[in-house]
Amino acid sequence: MSTPAPPAAPEAFGPYQLLEKIATGGMAEVFRARAHGAMGFEKILVVKRILDQLAKDEEFRELFKNEARIAAELAHVNIVQVFELGEHEEYLFIAMEYVHGLDLARLASRARSLGDFPVNLALFVLGEVLKALAYAHAHTDGEGRPLHLVHCDISPQNVLISFSGEVKLTDFGISRAAIQKADQNVIRGKYSYMSPEQAESRPLDGRSDLFSLGTMLYEILTGRRLFKSASRDETLARVRRAEVPSPRPYRKEISEELEGFLLKTLSRHPNDRWADAQEMYEAISKIILSEGHRATNSDLAAYLRDVIEAANASAAGAAASPKSHLPQKNIAPSPVVVLAMEASPPPRSIASPRQSIPSLTQEWLSVLEESQAEVWERGEGSLLVVWTAATGFRETVSNVVRTALALHKLTGQAGYRLSAGIAPGVARIRPDTHRPADGWELAGPFYLARWMMNLSAHRGRVLLTEVGAKQVEQQTVMLGRIPIQGNRYINLHEVA
Repeated sequence: MSTPAPPAAPEAFGPYQLLEKIATGGMAEVFRARAHGAMGFEKILVVKRILDQLAKDEEFRELFKNEARIAAELAHVNIVQVFELGEHEEYLFIAMEYVHGLDLARLASRARSLGDFPVNLALFVLGEVLKALAYAHAHTDGEGRPLHLVHCDISPQNVLISFSGEVKLTDFGISRAAIQKADQNVIRGKYSYMSPEQAESRPLDGRSDLFSLGTMLYEILTGRRLFKSASRDETLARVRRAEVPSPRPYRKEISEELEGFLLKTLSRHPNDRWADAQEMYEAISKIILSEGHRATNSDLAAYLRDVIEAANASAAGAAASPKSHLPQKNIAPSPVVVLAMEASPPPRSIASPRQSIPSLTQEWLSVLEESQAEVWERGEGSLLVVWTAATGFRETVSNVVRTALALHKLTGQAGYRLSAGIAPGVARIRPDTHRPADGWELAGPFYLARWMMNLSAHRGRVLLTEVGAKQVEQQTVMLGRIPIQGNRYINLHEVA
């Protein structure tokens, strides 16, 4: 019997140990890291390391350093603290505060199994973010001159909720460097949360952030996307028009006063919005007081715990969804193979893409239709695809790998890089919804496939688990053993 391989040692990066990759974005890789100090002192923090294709771009480096220096000056309880801007082996990085919890996007997604997001907690989060914006928008330099900071990327992904119920805004002051380099087809912003003036490349001030915050609040309260569309161009067109339907038909708890507050925040013209974050904060505080929506950090912390416990129970198949007449435990598990995939533009040094993302997506769908796949989620240049392994894992996984390689080739020919992860597993698929119970996005093979997709981003090759690698004839290369929980590990393979 062979001895299990020891877990991989943390990667040394300058003065830090990189413990775990949290995410990969269009600008940087984000790691949970450890810093060591005198007398055995240790601190857990986050290290954001700039991607390869941006590390040697001098113009971007200067923009990034200037913005990061400003972000490091911001000291507010509702803004993630930046500890250091540094450089190691030509890689710029930022060391910042680690917030142990969930971002608002993941919290809202997991909370769906519990019903609508509570109005009082949504308004509490709004108020905390407004405090951060009021401070940052009014920030001055050492001579007392206003810096006119604009976040430019207010979205649920950048609002962090800790297990203590703290609300912190992250990436402040960094996103402007990204936006100024967006013409390089390297950095992809969150188009559906832009203000009309940002979508039209007009000058920005703090009122742009307020519009983005209004979009976020509208979606959290109603559970509906406001401007997001099937394509980037249509999303931006909807943002520019800023046509906002009444939120009250979607949520009976929304009063006329709260509706008026939302519609003013989401006015197309900046002059029709709140003058600044402080005025907006005072307006929502009056509504909270008059309508009895008061909430505290403790209330938010308790809700976060309840959401996580419910999501874990759902993922384990222990809780049945009230939306189904058939208890979850009475649904036989089905073998499935999941493919998560995303196209990203090439580095600046490579020629521009030869076709648009919507056009490429249509070609993807044609290939997937021939392979008898079901598209469960579709985003801008990304898909989550599922095959039911009715004929057994071996045949299905082989089919999925062949399909992924065909999509990889197709994507390369279009001038993009494909990130892809393949994970076989089981799921209890409901006959009424044709999906598992609420929270399935964060369970089993669905979460694992997405995680591998992000991991493959910097290599541009298809990743799959050891279980999947054993089912295919294609040559695979083992990348390493990855810890996932306690003493459990996954052996990851890359299709050669």
